[in-house]
Amino acid sequence: LFAAMEQFVRWHHCHRPSAGCARAHVEGLTWLVLLGDGLHNLLGGMAVAGVFLVDARLGVAAWLAAAAHELPQELGDFAVLVHGGWTKGKALLVNFLSGLAFLAGGLLVHQVSGRFDVAFLVPLAAGNFLYIAASDLVPEVNRARTLGAGIVHLLAFAAGLGLLARLAAN
Repeated sequence: LFAAMEQFVRWHHCHRPSAGCARAHVEGLTWLVLLGDGLHNLLGGMAVAGVFLVDARLGVAAWLAAAAHELPQELGDFAVLVHGGWTKGKALLVNFLSGLAFLAGGLLVHQVSGRFDVAFLVPLAAGNFLYIAASDLVPEVNRARTLGAGIVHLLAFAAGLGLLARLAAN
């Protein structure tokens, strides 16, 4: 599901290979970033809320994973908006507003949880994090060119495995 969505939003075509076409792509990209970020935040909030409703300890772990993922992503989104011609103030405001979709997704799941089984959101959240790791993080880690960077990545991976083992033991 996540691979299909990512392939869909990356598709684009331009018949005019000129500076104007490139600028139109950048301007269009800013709105695509906002739309994608808002949807991403809404679904993330739904997934984390679903996990919380199944098990509060897993919910905390899912929320921490989401927060660790969101901070650099939101900074990147802000940079894309500013690069696309938005003022820093406007970029910050709309990025903050799109972040509120996370809260809206969580509240939505909480509201419907009495009428619908939301347990399916647990594997959805897990699949999302696994997809991010497999498609974005692992290829980036494999680009490490120095021994020091490779060691840092290996230690971070080992720490993550240790955290998972600790959470599983509780």
